[in-house]
Parts: sequence; C-alpha cells; structure tokens
Amino acid sequence: MYICVDFDGTIVDHCFPDIGAPVPGAIDWLKRFQKAGAVIILFTMRSDSRKYGNVLSAAVDYLEKNGIKLFGVNENPDQAEWTSSPKPYGDLYIDDAAIGCPLIHPEGFYRPCVDWEAVGKMVNAKLGI
Repeated sequence: MYICVDFDGTIVDHCFPDIGAPVPGAIDWLKRFQKAGAVIILFTMRSDSRKYGNVLSAAVDYLEKNGIKLFGVNENPDQAEWTSSPKPYGDLYIDDAAIGCPLIHPEGFYRPCVDWEAVGKMVNAKLGI
C-alpha cells in the first residue's frame, strides 16, 4: 500500500520554513504502517530554494533521522512506467488540509494538525491489521 503524507501540519506543527514540534503520534504511526508493509511517500509543498534554503531536504532528513524510510519524495517511482502525471499515486493521502481529516489542536501549536490516533485506526483498518 502506498501512503502519501504531507509534512507541515501532518507530521510537524506549521512553522515553515522551520520544522515545528512533532505532531503527537505521527512518527509512531508511520513506523507502524511501514512495519505492516506500507510504503511512505512524502507529498509536500516544501522545496529547496534560494529564498528559503534546503527546506525539503530538512524535512527528508527529519524523517530519516526519526526512522522513516521514504519510498519517494513528491513522486511515486513506480508510476513512471504507466503515467506521466506529476501527482504521486497513492492508495491513501494523509494531509491536515484534506476535508474530513480528523484534527487536534495541541497546546502551543500554531494551528490544528492531524489527529494520528484517529487516522492511525483508519489506516490500520485499510491495512487489515
């Protein structure tokens, strides 16, 4: 199963261009999904640029240092043989901006973020675990 995951507001608090505080449960759930056989694709608006620096690379490094192995970054490498679409193919997309995505607003966070307890249970059901 391919899971495309946003970064700001989904894995960390919205503090762009900095990396915010970790969203409660995000890394733990992503590790569980990987252990169950899912592959993670980072699907984010972050990009490395002259204006903001290496903000995409910083996000990738953050995930790798926290034990998340990325299958792709803003792309699904498996889809090149059957489409030229720039949208990464995923079975699931987890994004704080998605309509219906369960949100929480931890104290001190800039704005609401993904409720990983609720999302994790939904993804587990899809993964059959």
